[in-house]
Amino acid sequence: MAHLSPSELPAALGSGLLSFPVTHFTAERELDEAAYREHLAWLSGYRVAGLFAAGGTGEGFSLTLEETDRVVRAAVEAVDGATPVIAPATGSTANAVAQAKAAEAAGADGILLMPPYLTEASQDGLVEHISAVCEASSLGVVFYSRANAVLKAEAVEKACDRNPTLIGFKDGVGSIEEMTRTYARMGDRLVYVGGLPTAEVFALPLLQLGVTTYSSAIFNFVPEFALTFYDAVRRQDQTAVYAMLNEFVIPYTQLRDAQRGYAVSIVKAGLQVIGRPAGPVRPPLTDLTELELTTLTDLVKRIGGVPA
Repeated sequence: MAHLSPSELPAALGSGLLSFPVTHFTAERELDEAAYREHLAWLSGYRVAGLFAAGGTGEGFSLTLEETDRVVRAAVEAVDGATPVIAPATGSTANAVAQAKAAEAAGADGILLMPPYLTEASQDGLVEHISAVCEASSLGVVFYSRANAVLKAEAVEKACDRNPTLIGFKDGVGSIEEMTRTYARMGDRLVYVGGLPTAEVFALPLLQLGVTTYSSAIFNFVPEFALTFYDAVRRQDQTAVYAMLNEFVIPYTQLRDAQRGYAVSIVKAGLQVIGRPAGPVRPPLTDLTELELTTLTDLVKRIGGVPA
């Protein structure tokens, strides 16, 4: 299956809302590929600019290499060209290179390069990590600057100079100063993606820094609300944005913050609320309590997201 070229991918990703689909598991926490495919087919029916398969919200960190490949292939087949599919490259450089090669073979449109596992690294080391993954395939690569892999503006420029297929920068830090430095230095060389948990909270201020899109986890279970919110951000309609923040997003983040790891767990809980269950999360994550699930149900009802 033909995929978008690195020159085509930035415009495609920057044109609308992005999302991280959850990865579906059975009650025994085995991969539920049939349910995942059904979910992807449902999501791709909405106006979304790209789907990140087996990403953070998709519990990519808990999947085996074989499972990641199955998830990426399932996503590509399920959306059938309707939406760009971005595959993960995770863990060590060797694993990330292997996943990049597998993603190209699976027909993915691009790579999201996640932080390497556990160890800290220098800026030069991160540039080498990026370069190895970029050289492993012909796909466009989006670097996720977060956790132990925060890339400074100077290193971003160095990585771009070395790697024409490095086409995107996903910010998972939220530093206005550093994001300003990066955008001032690189301008339109990259597409900029908001990548903080519940990115809707930061979407309006980051728009001024060239971050034209973001990955929405809530799109998994309230896609209409997520798209309406994104449209309000792009119009810079502050009244509408803050109304929706107060109505749903901020109370949602307060529930998300009840436990570490709930940024993922709460999305699967949201799917349970709307009658599209995705199974439990895998350890070390934990599922919401029954009381928390009830609170979430009330929030989703508030915005009309629960079927009658």
